[in-house]
Amino acid sequence: MVHKKKQRTKTVSISTVVVVIGVAILQQTGVISDIDNKLQPADTKSSVSSNKISQPTVNLKDGINYGTVFDKYPSESLSKTVLTNDVVAQLKANKVTFNNTGSYIVNDDKTDLNANVNVAPYVQLSSQDGLGRPRVANAYLNKSSRQYRSRDETGNSKTINPVGWHQATIGGTYNTLYNRGHLIGYALAGNIKSFDPSEANPQNIATQTAWANQASNGNAENTGQNYYETQVRRALDGNKRVRYRVTPIYHNNDLVPSGNHMEAKSSDGQLEFNVFVPNVQQGVKIDYATGASTLVK
Repeated sequence: MVHKKKQRTKTVSISTVVVVIGVAILQQTGVISDIDNKLQPADTKSSVSSNKISQPTVNLKDGINYGTVFDKYPSESLSKTVLTNDVVAQLKANKVTFNNTGSYIVNDDKTDLNANVNVAPYVQLSSQDGLGRPRVANAYLNKSSRQYRSRDETGNSKTINPVGWHQATIGGTYNTLYNRGHLIGYALAGNIKSFDPSEANPQNIATQTAWANQASNGNAENTGQNYYETQVRRALDGNKRVRYRVTPIYHNNDLVPSGNHMEAKSSDGQLEFNVFVPNVQQGVKIDYATGASTLVK
């Protein structure tokens, strides 16, 4: 014979009800985010070591579609937050068009770079400015400049933390917010002897979001910096000669770039682009002046 357990009823005190109602009100106003931050225990699973701190959250979206950390690419609303008049002026842009996959096409994808030069492959990096920020990087590349071996194999695995580096765990597709973003990529020019392609070269490494750096290995549905670098890699592998320029664009004295202005042109004219990759991350609000950030929900 099976005995059924007697169900217990749970009594909720008036004080508990008051607390629940209070929390609901705070959630509506956005104040609850600050309270949540203070109540989170230090040893939760999301907490990590010094350079990878867990992120607090904010639930006011400022009228911007931040999306979520699982989104494939940033919305136009989020990408546009870094496209200030100052940034457009630095792009020397007569026309800037959102490509609907995260980035902007500048001046109808046309650049003034001259690829018809007869010189050996080179990388020319600018000195850092007074705030320690890397500036414009120029290169002339061919298949011989390509590096196919890993950083460990070539001894280029050293790293630094560039200015504005405040790493944070965000979860979602990329898990951490920032990458050590290169201007001239390791795979494109890592075989040029006079060039330091490691992530410890302060003239070539900036604080860049994971999306802006990694998306998307040639997939036109997601156009971060890696998408455009893949076009250059393929051109070099096809024995083309390419003039290439990457310029980190900063708003005023911000330590973190608003984005990278990328330009390329092959000597035969078959490869050409002129784009701005915004340094944003889906689901995250970034303070570009310092590199601090908060998750948005």
